[in-house]
Amino acid sequence: MKTMPAVAMLALIVSGAAQAATLSEAEATFLDQLVTASAVLEQRCAGYEVDGSGSVQLGARLLGSPDAAMAIIDAYAAAIKAHDGESYDPGKFRPEVAEAARQTFKRVRTDLIRNPKRACADHGETGVAGGLLRRY
Repeated sequence: MKTMPAVAMLALIVSGAAQAATLSEAEATFLDQLVTASAVLEQRCAGYEVDGSGSVQLGARLLGSPDAAMAIIDAYAAAIKAHDGESYDPGKFRPEVAEAARQTFKRVRTDLIRNPKRACADHGETGVAGGLLRRY
């Protein structure tokens, strides 16, 4: 019987672990709102700015604690840094956060580019209602 090379075995183990890691519904909801708000800011939608304390409060309500909210915020920040080729804390990086954030950002940014006035208002007001953004 042939044995599997160690590298192939390790790849299967790592692949299985990566597939097993999924976001809870609450994490996915918070991340979606966080990424949507950041896309509004990235596209420079007029009249909106970040509400940092509101973001943590929303996350704490959804996830059960400020620490859990900060963990998602930190994982999103690590994903952004990894995407941009900057150094990041690998202990905070979560592949499932990076992938979900990439998909959401792409969807929202496309909407913001196709119809900036409507999309800025819609996504911006969603961010305000969630407490992630505030009007100025």
